[in-house]
Amino acid sequence: MTEKAKILVTRRLLQANEVRLNAEYDVTINEDDHVMSADEVIEAAEGMDALLICVTEPLNADAIARLPDSVQAIMTLSMGLEHIDLEAAKARGIAVLSTPDAVTDPTVEVAVLLMLGAARRATEGAAMMRAREWNTWTPRMLVGTDVTYGTLGIFGMGRIGRTLAKRARGFDMTIRYHNRNRLSFEEEAGASYYTSVERLLEASPFFAITAPSTRETKGFLNADRIAHLPDGAIVVNVGRGELVDDDALIDALKSGKVAAAGLDVFNAEPSNVRQEYLDLPNVFLTPHIGSAATNARVAMGDMLLDGFELLRAGEPVPNRVV
Repeated sequence: MTEKAKILVTRRLLQANEVRLNAEYDVTINEDDHVMSADEVIEAAEGMDALLICVTEPLNADAIARLPDSVQAIMTLSMGLEHIDLEAAKARGIAVLSTPDAVTDPTVEVAVLLMLGAARRATEGAAMMRAREWNTWTPRMLVGTDVTYGTLGIFGMGRIGRTLAKRARGFDMTIRYHNRNRLSFEEEAGASYYTSVERLLEASPFFAITAPSTRETKGFLNADRIAHLPDGAIVVNVGRGELVDDDALIDALKSGKVAAAGLDVFNAEPSNVRQEYLDLPNVFLTPHIGSAATNARVAMGDMLLDGFELLRAGEPVPNRVV
């Protein structure tokens, strides 16, 4: 009988994931679900074959250098990889597995929610209802921006950007985009490619950020670029908070240059989200819940474990990053 692989799981997962883990592996789970420090992870990793972590457990070069020699793989329950020093993992010969495909549909659902919520003034409407201030109706009450037949500019046409374009076509929206590389004719599906992101901004009454955080994209949406947006634009961000200059966006939301924003990701989340975002009535917020749907979360766990089994068998691993 083959000895079960040992896996350290740093956060509580959905029940279906934990049932599989307990059935197939020798598992150590962080039962009280506290955020483990790097030192705690390293100590608990002794004798483990793999770590199953989340974005709440960043592993920098120093932490990876201190991992026990037994660790063959780091599996992260995320598509983003900013919390792992990939070069350090590669240098140690530790495989890194992520969950790229499993998060696409649920993240796009939240992007559509944010676009609709921002455009149709959902934050103000919900506040009115909860305060029991809705006591009449007038033709001017909470008039928002039409999404149907609108024009959506997308910054970043990877899996999430392309799927958002597909969903937006259900609202008969015109799609425009900027990407590092132009898509094929089939992948564009009628979307217009803009070589200049400034020109794209000028042509985007709705503007969605779906790009990853990289050296090149950090601080992307700054004051200069916001100035290129049409007056009264709607901005949506499901990429990463680091892509937005908070001061610039907050100023634009206060002035009306940006009519509303729908945000699921933030700089310094979760503890230091800017208070102005919480206070402004024209900001529709969700707490980084892009992948927080039952089927998606189960699929993410399965993708990691399936990839780990392929790794152990010496087979190619589709979701292996390094």
